[in-house]
Amino acid sequence: MSEEFQQETDSTDIQSEQQPQQEVQEPPSQQVTIDSVIEAILFASDEPLSAERLVNIAEFNGGVKQVKKCIETLNQQYGQTGRVFRIEEIAGGFQMMTLPDYNIWLKKLLRERGDNKLSPAALETLAIVAYKQPVIRADVEAIRGVACGEMIRSLMYKGLVKITGKAEILGRPLLYGTTRKFLEVFGLNDLKDLPKAEELKQP
Repeated sequence: MSEEFQQETDSTDIQSEQQPQQEVQEPPSQQVTIDSVIEAILFASDEPLSAERLVNIAEFNGGVKQVKKCIETLNQQYGQTGRVFRIEEIAGGFQMMTLPDYNIWLKKLLRERGDNKLSPAALETLAIVAYKQPVIRADVEAIRGVACGEMIRSLMYKGLVKITGKAEILGRPLLYGTTRKFLEVFGLNDLKDLPKAEELKQP
């Protein structure tokens, strides 16, 4: 190898070592705002969260009023950008919910666990408790015409029915009512949102 060629090679190696390496550009981080914090919390939650709880988790001083303003702003953004979900008020709290228009496909996706499925008899008993609460077992049985003790216990096991007190009548039988989980399962914010009796009548 000639001396001239060796010098050129050495020069090239030196230049390569001196050439700075290109830094890998990291993508810009998401700007964190109170709106995005509230959105992230609700996205990660599998249950409705009250405005007070959102304030505590987010740890900001805006209060309940500011949380509700954030949710209103987020829902406006979802509508403007054609998102398929909204933040709805459910069971006294807020939760992300898909729009009803997509239920037909979601029903194909979702497979309810066996312990959450309700038989027609269970649904009938639950409906009586929901509309008549607080109600004693004897009144439920009078409407259904069959014994309902085991069915009520099953609904209590599933977390849909609870004991709310004792009736002020002879023997002081237990009073039953629905739970917060009942509101969550049926997508209700309050018992006032139950369909009216006339709305349930078949045409």
